[in-house]
Amino acid sequence: MFGYLAQGFMLGLAYVAPIGMQNLYVINTAISKDRIRAYQVAFITSFFDITLALACFFGMGMLMEKSQVLKGLILLVGSMIVIYIGIQLIRSKPEITEDVDEKDISDSEEGKSSETIEAISTKKFLSKTILACFTVTWINPQALIDGSLLLGGFRASLPVEASNMFILGVALASISWFTGITTIVSIFKNNINAKVIRWINMICGGVIIYYGFKLAYSFIQLVR
Repeated sequence: MFGYLAQGFMLGLAYVAPIGMQNLYVINTAISKDRIRAYQVAFITSFFDITLALACFFGMGMLMEKSQVLKGLILLVGSMIVIYIGIQLIRSKPEITEDVDEKDISDSEEGKSSETIEAISTKKFLSKTILACFTVTWINPQALIDGSLLLGGFRASLPVEASNMFILGVALASISWFTGITTIVSIFKNNINAKVIRWINMICGGVIIYYGFKLAYSFIQLVR
């Protein structure tokens, strides 16, 4: 059974490692935020990536392919949210750490304690992070289709009793990958100055916007 776990782990790395919206978002966060928030993003991204892998493993992509309405909705909503994330990334300030996001705290909160302000900032950060991680992972029809073909194909070739170990290996690969790149980038980010971070933000944001327009183009092709 360990062989199936290892096989799932290796396939999981091959599935998640190519640079895409998930990795760009995780890397950018590790550079621009403190380590605690960077790991929060890594674990939230891993969670959505694992749920996507499970859905693909058990046939979500096939369901989407059969429902053109569902596919069109994902394409339309996904394109708008992804483009928005990319624009926000380009416009973001090149800061190494942001313990408290002061621009998100209203004037009415000025009298509150530092602990309360930090709690408000953390809550807003987590809500934005959850939406962003969900979008770059789930609102991507191509990821659903490719994942279904890859993971679904392997499931069909596995003995029934080996399926659980295989998908566990995929899940472990996801957690290992995103926490690993977060750790590496966080360690070496002090060697990166604000100008470099600005360029990274612009490049990552531009690539994410490109993904968004690809989704929009796919939607237009679908409704023609």
